[in-house]
Amino acid sequence: MGKDLRIKSHVFSDDARKAPNRAMLRAVGFSNEDFKKPMIGIASTWSEVTPCNIHIDKLALKAKEGARAAGGAPLIFNTITVSDGISMGTDGMRYSLPSRDLIADSIETVVQGESLDGFVAIGGCDKNMPGCMMAIARMDLPAIFVYGGTIKPGKLDGKDIDIVSAFEGVGQYNKGAIGDEQLEKIECNACPGSGSCGGMYTANTMASAIEALGMSMPGSSSNPAETDAKHEDCFTAGEVVYQMLEQNIRPRQILTKKAFENAITVVMALGGSTNAVLHLMAIAHAAEVDLKLEDFNAIQQRVPHIADLKPSGKYVMQDLFEAGGVPGVMKLLLKEGLLHGDCLTVTGKTLEENLRELPDLKPNQKVIYPVDQPLRKDGPLVVLKGNLAPDGAVAKVSGLKVKSMTGPAKVFDDEESA
Repeated sequence: MGKDLRIKSHVFSDDARKAPNRAMLRAVGFSNEDFKKPMIGIASTWSEVTPCNIHIDKLALKAKEGARAAGGAPLIFNTITVSDGISMGTDGMRYSLPSRDLIADSIETVVQGESLDGFVAIGGCDKNMPGCMMAIARMDLPAIFVYGGTIKPGKLDGKDIDIVSAFEGVGQYNKGAIGDEQLEKIECNACPGSGSCGGMYTANTMASAIEALGMSMPGSSSNPAETDAKHEDCFTAGEVVYQMLEQNIRPRQILTKKAFENAITVVMALGGSTNAVLHLMAIAHAAEVDLKLEDFNAIQQRVPHIADLKPSGKYVMQDLFEAGGVPGVMKLLLKEGLLHGDCLTVTGKTLEENLRELPDLKPNQKVIYPVDQPLRKDGPLVVLKGNLAPDGAVAKVSGLKVKSMTGPAKVFDDEESA
């Protein structure tokens, strides 16, 4: 007989006195054989309130298929989400950041309440991604995160546009540069389908950071939402969480201080959202890793900004995907000695071993600059202190100019697309 992977669900699998518990599971489809398998949760953040998550119901089904194919007994459950893009500029924005902790709490509640042995968490919008990761870090059960993926660029007059184009359109409208008709055209074409906001805003930033942490499948952070690759990410994640149970790989073995340094390095290189500071600190706290604001500044000083991505640049995540994706960027950073290649990942391999199997950035791509010819010689996110920010603030800088600021970092939440 193989190793018993029912690290928690055994509480009602074998005991005759737990017949009532099993009777209820039979009502949702369990058979005698299922009670011999580990119960694997699929934490879905599916919702119709935002394009970031509207397709995640289908992704959850693929993860369920993968977990069942590997030998698990999978069950899908849901949690909430709040759309930053929709709530922005309204009183609803006050609920966005608190939703992160509600999401973490709800996932932990279901996983622990149902005695699940491991789980896959699938997130799309800004706050459910760190919420998923906080739950993963707190419980330390075999688990993997899957990003729902970026949205495709919209098209208008032969040019790519995105959600920022709509914000910019409002500015142009306010100063009389465009009229109602043109603003409506932008509005109707900016978001063409499923997926998270296309630039290096919070969702794509956190997806890249989570891959750098080693908590998602290699390449999955840059695979767009509406692709076969994204469905494959989810199926594979279902298989991999079963393998994590077999190998007894726990998130806290992966979520080390060096892993967080890798995540910060990737965020700096990509010119990611200031919210990365807020969320990585929260995930580290959940994992009981001693991550400090000073760590961000130390890494900022040695990591160049090499990605020409919105909101400070020209391109979107779809373009980065076509250029070779986040793995291509990480391979470049690893070659330059800027990443810890010996960090464990969900695959059971090290970061360096994973990257060795993936291609470099494509020749002649325009999205990522050479390390010796960066957009900026150091990182664009700076933690400010002193009379500029008495409580500690995070600024995104370009050259010598501050582009956007939040503060204090431990309280405030900001989205550059605003």
